[in-house]
Amino acid sequence: MKPIQFYTIKSSGGLRVEISNLGAKITKLLVANRKGEVKDIVLGFRSAEEWRTKETYFNAICGRVANRIKNGQFTLDGKAYQLPINNGTNSLHGGIEGFNAKIWEVVEQSLFEIKLHYRAKDGEEGYPGNLDVWVTYTATKDNTLRIHYEAKTDAPTLVAMTNHAYFNLAGEGSGKIHDHILQVFADRYTPFDETACPTGKIAPVEGTPMDFRQPVRIGDRIDDPFFAPGRGIDNNWCLCDGDAPKELRHAATVSADGRTMECWTTMKGLQVYTGNWVEQNEGKSGQVYDIQHAVCLEAQNWPDSINHANFPNIILRPNEKLDELTEYRFL
Repeated sequence: MKPIQFYTIKSSGGLRVEISNLGAKITKLLVANRKGEVKDIVLGFRSAEEWRTKETYFNAICGRVANRIKNGQFTLDGKAYQLPINNGTNSLHGGIEGFNAKIWEVVEQSLFEIKLHYRAKDGEEGYPGNLDVWVTYTATKDNTLRIHYEAKTDAPTLVAMTNHAYFNLAGEGSGKIHDHILQVFADRYTPFDETACPTGKIAPVEGTPMDFRQPVRIGDRIDDPFFAPGRGIDNNWCLCDGDAPKELRHAATVSADGRTMECWTTMKGLQVYTGNWVEQNEGKSGQVYDIQHAVCLEAQNWPDSINHANFPNIILRPNEKLDELTEYRFL
């Protein structure tokens, strides 16, 4: 295997980001609060080996298809496909060794930007087509971490990537994120079945624990019985209709410890996950990470989209190019 390496980009505004070629992961994200106190706000590990073997989705690019595909099955142009099952009865985050576990190639780098490339070969993890993907991280002068996703294929395939950053705005290793204030700018969500896959229905958040249209302290909602099956929040919000035109939308805002982060994206969904299955992992500063010690704002297309005609299209064809953007803006 090629060596795991780490690269730093930074902005004139003070944002400092470390990126690894392993899974195109964000391994450090240093942000100042309103008092000027700088902390690393993403969970992570000390050594390359720990990054490779412990909590492998931490801050990684997930793909080809992020989130779940029901029973690992889909049909594309009349042909049935079976993907590896790695999450209960479903296929999760691209399979057993998705993009998060691959060594990417750094193709461009500057003081404030890095571009990485990975080629997923035809048949890899059961998906058709040779798929070239590029992810560009940019630290802008106004303290935004911009993630630009691009992809091309030589045969019809599926692609729907995300970054799975585990944020704690009080600083990694500072414990539960119950005091974080979360607002999600969506009035609908996709109800799940017992396997955490969408039923195909689209429901209003009105009158449910999924209603975060006004700011909510996460600790006041996270242990609601509604979220009990996932041991906390692990749900998809619909930012727009499945066939809505592409535009950069304000998906969510989260704040804690004098830091405010806005998530903007061209993706049509937002999976909010509160680290409910992270248990007793010693992190980069020596602190132990545990359940609900992070919040993930995974801008992506809706789970299991390929199996629901009313969900966003995630099919990419040879004459097309995937082009998506997510921004984490620090105020």
